[in-house]
Amino acid sequence: MVNFAPIFFILIRSIISFMSSKVKSILIVVLILFLDQTLKIWIKTNMMLGDEIVIAKNWFIIHFVENNGMAFGLEFGNNIGKYFLSIFRLIAIGAIGWYITKLWKREVPFGLIACFSLILAGAIGNILDSAFYGLIFNESYGHVASIFPAGGGYSSFLQGRVVDMFYFPLISGHYPHWLPFVGGDDFIFFRPVFNLADSSITVGITLILIFYRKFFEEKHAENKTDSEENSGSETTSGTGNKEN
Repeated sequence: MVNFAPIFFILIRSIISFMSSKVKSILIVVLILFLDQTLKIWIKTNMMLGDEIVIAKNWFIIHFVENNGMAFGLEFGNNIGKYFLSIFRLIAIGAIGWYITKLWKREVPFGLIACFSLILAGAIGNILDSAFYGLIFNESYGHVASIFPAGGGYSSFLQGRVVDMFYFPLISGHYPHWLPFVGGDDFIFFRPVFNLADSSITVGITLILIFYRKFFEEKHAENKTDSEENSGSETTSGTGNKEN
């Protein structure tokens, strides 16, 4: 039997090699959004809050939670805080999208564009939850939520909760009793529950800091040099005019 897998991957790789940075960047954003939203919708329509699916013993668990705030379950104020957070996210999405369009036109490593595309996709993925999930889903407390329920959703526009599910309690135990405040309490690492959008943002930022920090340092040095040269030219021109 012929194995078509290698031929398929070679074909895909050849197609990708002919794509422009713009097309590949858009594909990254679309793919992350598709996977993120597909998983979240499946979780919402198949699990109740607190339900778990153990993937690998006690260190990788699908654990359904929702949060009102930022990434990894962090909270930020009440309803007013959520509006401010949503507005900030929209501004950030616009700024990142604008910057990516600038990178498309420059000679930069595609890896850098890919990193910003990951960050953009993650930011859009979470704002979709906040903007629309309260409108299209009912509550998940005590029962599995329905999409587009007859009675309407559980909240209003920009007041939805972000769906999280990835839980990695890699190390668990208890704090030593001699520690102040937390002595004897349960200890879990890694405690936060997060989603694919959070991971996309984290991976994008981490890769930029590791591999592309030099790019921004060189860009800053170039801008500084250009500024000094322009300042020197203006000074010389001003001196010449004064002598005349």
